Amino acid sequence: MTATAPAPAAGKSPADERLMRRSLARRLLGRPELGAVVGAIAVFVFFSFAADSFLRMSSFSTVLYAASTLGIMAVPVALLMIGGEFDLSAGVLVTSSALISSMFSYQMTANVWVGVLVSLLVTLGIGIFNGAMLTRTKLPSFIITLGTFLMLTGLNLGFTKLISGEVSTKTIADMEGFESAKVLFASQLTIGSVSFKVTILWWAVLVAVATWILLRTRAGNWIFAVGGNKDAARAVGVPVVKTKIGLYMGVAFAAWVSGQHLLFSFDSVQSGEGVGNELIYIVAAVIGGCLITGGYGSAIGSAFGAFIFGMTSKGIVYAEWDSDWYKFFLGAMLLLATLLNAWVRKRAEATA
Repeated sequence: MTATAPAPAAGKSPADERLMRRSLARRLLGRPELGAVVGAIAVFVFFSFAADSFLRMSSFSTVLYAASTLGIMAVPVALLMIGGEFDLSAGVLVTSSALISSMFSYQMTANVWVGVLVSLLVTLGIGIFNGAMLTRTKLPSFIITLGTFLMLTGLNLGFTKLISGEVSTKTIADMEGFESAKVLFASQLTIGSVSFKVTILWWAVLVAVATWILLRTRAGNWIFAVGGNKDAARAVGVPVVKTKIGLYMGVAFAAWVSGQHLLFSFDSVQSGEGVGNELIYIVAAVIGGCLITGGYGSAIGSAFGAFIFGMTSKGIVYAEWDSDWYKFFLGAMLLLATLLNAWVRKRAEATA
């Protein structure tokens, strides 16, 4: 007589994988920022041995500052990439924001806060323009924002030379409101004997807010949905147009913050700055686990990507190496991080 399988106990059903608790290893493998965390640890350990001064608190403060200036922009760029789009105008938009504040305040002889607010409105308007052009024309974001990049590059230089007669703006350090604006955008916070730039606080707040949006709000679900498949997202009621315009406005807001920091740190701005930085923001997001194809990534990952940049740029200086190797190192990090992220995703899918 063949034995029969025992019936499941009363009140219990056969095991269902979907109801089983995932192990810690599986949960870690499923996190998009895992590769960036591993990379950041590796870079930190490497420069700890390569540069004697790397582990000093003053050096760490400098590393965090370098990371924050990139990280402020990398956060919204990461969200935009999760939503399936790019913004090649992000680097020059930072400079545009600073130029608008400076020139409007100087020419109108107004309180600098008037220039700051005008800059915010104009910068957000450029973000809306990018999003609206993208959704109305159906052209790739690469083409739309490349056009915006070229236009802003020309406007930055043309208007600055037309108004000031030079390639840089006039100083606004003696204008009313400058010191209070500097406190918000370019001050230092002293903890013990070490000073930290306020941009580090801006960066931390943006990472926290972006993470909350992605993981705890309906808007976060919309971002992942439109990045994964915008047609399917539209079919289930996701406001694709509003979501994409909102993402571009997020990039514009961060560009405004970065632009004001640039202005109030040096009290004048060079019109040619910012060109090429948009690629660094994208690289930081990719190192942080964002996919080029959209629908996957995290804000925390972009923070670790920016942190890797900060450690690398300053670690090379502390190690007294030739700074010409900086770009090579970043390119290598990009390739290694992309390969590691792809491997992590495959492992996560295989063990899911």
